[in-house]
Amino acid sequence: MMSQDRNDELTLTGRKQPAGRVLRRYWMPAALSDELMTARPVVPVTLMGEKLVLFRDNSGALGLIGRHCPHRGADLCYGRREDNGLRCPFHGWHFDVNGQCVEMPAEPEGSRMHEKISTVSYPVVEKNGIVWAYMGPGEPPAFPEFDCFRAPETHVFAFKGLWECNWLQAMEVGIDPAHASFLHRFLQDEDPADSYGKQFRDKSSGSDMPMTRVLREFPRPEIRVEQTEYGLRLIALRDLQNGEMHVRVTNQVFPCAIHIPLSNEMSITQWHVPVDDQTCYWYSMFTSFGAPVDKARMREQRLKEHRLPDYAPLKNRRNNYGYNPDEQERETYTGMGLDINVHDQWAVESMGRIQDRTEEHLGKSDVGIVQYRRMLRAAIAAEAAGEDTLPLSGTPEALAALRGPVSVDTVAPKEGWEAAWPKVDTARREGCPWPAAL
Repeated sequence: MMSQDRNDELTLTGRKQPAGRVLRRYWMPAALSDELMTARPVVPVTLMGEKLVLFRDNSGALGLIGRHCPHRGADLCYGRREDNGLRCPFHGWHFDVNGQCVEMPAEPEGSRMHEKISTVSYPVVEKNGIVWAYMGPGEPPAFPEFDCFRAPETHVFAFKGLWECNWLQAMEVGIDPAHASFLHRFLQDEDPADSYGKQFRDKSSGSDMPMTRVLREFPRPEIRVEQTEYGLRLIALRDLQNGEMHVRVTNQVFPCAIHIPLSNEMSITQWHVPVDDQTCYWYSMFTSFGAPVDKARMREQRLKEHRLPDYAPLKNRRNNYGYNPDEQERETYTGMGLDINVHDQWAVESMGRIQDRTEEHLGKSDVGIVQYRRMLRAAIAAEAAGEDTLPLSGTPEALAALRGPVSVDTVAPKEGWEAAWPKVDTARREGCPWPAAL
């Protein structure tokens, strides 16, 4: 168990809060590119408690500025998109993509008051379906050369979903390999040929055994955690009792992402981004090492479970997550359908908006969560001391040298499994149609 002060230190994300200061040192997803593909590309964004508006001006440039006009607080999400900026409909004050006021048409002729007025503005860039924002001090860091950024846009699909809980508990479910044997247990095995875009429905590499059966029949993995330049590598080992070992390699990408295998051909990199302290979005980038991603199919799959424009899940606490006791008896461990996002959503939302960790009791299978919290606490201390030692930080050259991460789900001989999983990844990269070598 931890103290309430420590729990606040790790979870709260305001500009003056310890974790909030650390998170602002990194690029954060602010919106999907799809959200701007409209006749009027202007969308509200709330990120780490700050109310902003994201827009594309008439020239195509992106801006992320304060949502409320610094004149009298009107909502700029309803601004007129004209003259390469946003114009407040209240009195015509006009702002460019950098948040600078460039015109005040109601003020006296020749007034230069506008030169002294600006609203908050953050750097934004667009990468493979996501608009990223940097909200920290100084110059933004470089992006690491991860697969989801290196792959061509044809091989990456991006989506998001809204969860009604704190970012930390949302992220921690992804570094808990043991939960998959229970929360995502399917009592019947589906044909892996029908698994496209679905997690835990494929076969492990090197095996004909569906992942669903592996997770169901071998629920006590040995979990190993290794510190890396980007965060943590987690290796979950399940002894299949036949001379073979099921090896699942996943990652925590600091500060708030996970990287996991979706299938033998596709990986997921997923950020857990605070809207505020009690709400977050997950942003997923699905990266294919084989054929181009079928974006229409994957989007259709996910829109069956989410509503627009806020990407909130249709199953939620207001309708008991679709819970069906008959299904729980026959088909799934949760009784909440086949979408594992709903399972995770229930688990993290049912903890409360911010989990009360003063009542928490961790076990040996929570080794990844323990290691991550230590890493976050160390980053908080380093940031407070002004030290440049945060994970996944460094020179542009150092970040450009970071490749991967590697995520694999495979079955290997029990003796020598350590050398087997890197070979599986190497073979996949060698056959990749885009330059994926590490």
